[in-house]
Amino acid sequence: MTRYRALAIKTSYWKPKSGYTTHIAEALQGKVRDGDFVVVSEKALVIASNYIIDESNVEPSLNSKFLATFWMRFVWGYCIGTLCGFGYRLLRRLREYPLDSSSRHKQIALKQTGLMQALMFSSEKNIDGSNLAYSYVSLPLRNADVLAQNLRRALYGSLGKDVCVIIADTDKTYKFRNFYFTPRPNPLRGIHSFGGIVAYVIGRMLKLKRSSTPLAVAGCALGPAEALAITNIADRTRGPGAGATVWDMAARFKVDINEVSWEMLESLGHKPIVIVRGCLQ
Repeated sequence: MTRYRALAIKTSYWKPKSGYTTHIAEALQGKVRDGDFVVVSEKALVIASNYIIDESNVEPSLNSKFLATFWMRFVWGYCIGTLCGFGYRLLRRLREYPLDSSSRHKQIALKQTGLMQALMFSSEKNIDGSNLAYSYVSLPLRNADVLAQNLRRALYGSLGKDVCVIIADTDKTYKFRNFYFTPRPNPLRGIHSFGGIVAYVIGRMLKLKRSSTPLAVAGCALGPAEALAITNIADRTRGPGAGATVWDMAARFKVDINEVSWEMLESLGHKPIVIVRGCLQ
């Protein structure tokens, strides 16, 4: 039986257009061994790669306004959210969903992901504003498999260590017996993606076991069960960063959701990398 130990690596905040490969190599110097799993946050890579968009420049459509008003405030706030077992604080936030900024957000979701993802209450195909300043939101990471392979080679070249790189997202994968499924597109092979909101509601209503989602693995062969176990350990070790949601992030700094600055984010300790090491028992 294999057990794991994990170490979250604290770094500076990776701002857009920063060289994340250098950040990662410097952070791992003297800490990583051959055979370690290096789990890297998709969100941190997305921000550093500048896959972000400013929602304040977006013009909402009638469809996006409908999603922000009736769908989010009433369908999610009173019906779906209750069925999914949301707590009172989240339900209240949904019922008070800010109409102007959220209409812009839903417009991006409709354009970038389509209707089934836009019907989600947050993180529509990883379009998300947590750990980002002002009105910026992240877009889905491109070519996660290629990025993981390139990062593994770069780490071997700079550190001389043969590690397994895993890129992971906090959006959840659900387990039903030996079947793994997630509402987000493009997960690791062996994890099934379908239905957007349908998969999410099924997983939540049935109270299925859920874990953070591995997107790409480079440097080792992992089945979905082991990959999910490792990413879940990494997610728990890392913590929520500036906040699990944009509401939590804004509450932490005591500002409105569109008033979090880059300086505020830089003032926090960030842990975008987690080393997970197997220990034979």
